[in-house]
Amino acid sequence: MRFENTGLETIKADLNRLDEIMDEHGLVRAEQWDYERVNYDKKIVLKEGVFYLRVQGYAVEGDVGAHKGIIQLMTPLLGKHYYPHGVEYGEGESFPPTLVKQCEKVLADVKADISKFTDL
Repeated sequence: MRFENTGLETIKADLNRLDEIMDEHGLVRAEQWDYERVNYDKKIVLKEGVFYLRVQGYAVEGDVGAHKGIIQLMTPLLGKHYYPHGVEYGEGESFPPTLVKQCEKVLADVKADISKFTDL
C-alpha cells in the first residue's frame, strides 16, 4: 500500500537529522542503505500478522556511507511480511483500518518534526 500525498515525497533533508527524527518515531535505517539510497522501517506486530511501514529515500547530494548527504524522500509504503518470502507491498494486500490510521499518524508526526528544520 502506498501512502499518497503525505507531503513526505516533496521533502529533502539532511541525512543525520533524518536518522534522528525517524528513529524517534520507530523508523530504523539499520543496514537498509547503500551509498545512494536509504530505507527506514517500522515493524508493527498485530494478531493479523507482521507489517512494515517503510519510508524510502535517495541521495541528491553527498554520500550515505560517509554520513553526509541530502536525502529526497519518496512515497511511504505499508507491507505485510510472509515467512519465508518477505514483505509484500502489493495492491492486493488487505490492511486493518486501525493499522492504516496508526501509520498515517506516524507519517504526519514525522513530517511535522522534519518541517522544523527544513523549508517545506
